[in-house]
Amino acid sequence: MSLFNEILIFMAAVAAGFINAIAGGGTLLSFPVLLAVGISPVVANVTNTVALVPGTIGGMWAQRNEFQSQYRRLLKLLPVAIVGGVAGGLLILNTSESAFRSIIPYLILGATLLLGFQIRIKNWVVSRIGQSHTEHHNPVFMLTLVFLAAIYGGYFGAGLGVILMATLGLVTDESMTRLNFLKQALGFAINLAAAIYFAFSGKVDWMVAFVMIFGSLMGGWVGGKLAGRMKPEILRWIVVTAGLIASIIFFLKE
Repeated sequence: MSLFNEILIFMAAVAAGFINAIAGGGTLLSFPVLLAVGISPVVANVTNTVALVPGTIGGMWAQRNEFQSQYRRLLKLLPVAIVGGVAGGLLILNTSESAFRSIIPYLILGATLLLGFQIRIKNWVVSRIGQSHTEHHNPVFMLTLVFLAAIYGGYFGAGLGVILMATLGLVTDESMTRLNFLKQALGFAINLAAAIYFAFSGKVDWMVAFVMIFGSLMGGWVGGKLAGRMKPEILRWIVVTAGLIASIIFFLKE
């Protein structure tokens, strides 16, 4: 790989870490860049997952004070999140390069739309807080939805935070702060489970992964420092625009 491509991957990882720290959706930038430099789709996807996991620790750590109030629910949800993450990882590793390439435009477009409607989804979740939910009456329903979200997270992952927020808003009766902690904790568990599975798959491009890990940690650190000074909405719509452009490009390539 050329030095130019390595620098490009590093900058994409910095941008992804920065965006994830403030608005979310960094995968929508880093994943297309990996494809653009010639990395095969499945390898790009699993490498991207492994590389960006360390950058997600900060968001969960920032809200660690909510752990005590949520540990019982986490004990219940973490097993299905972990199993779902591994199941999604198993699914992507058993998807052929050509088949995965054909659905990339739809995955990117779907994740972009989720990010674009994130505020509306968040407002819907807020409107449900205090209403009667199904968590205690039908726990199987809650576990099933989290499991399905985890499978998606292990398979592709972009937009997972929005999916988890909507899922938890549907099946729990919690404050927004606690929902956000649950989202962060479950998202970290799902991505970590998939990343550990990928690490032993032989599909990870470790040179690229290490470059991206360093870049995403740097970007996440800068993003954390500037989080209070930037409007997440502006950054989010930049990512949405980039995601729409990327999806159009991949559709035209089909």
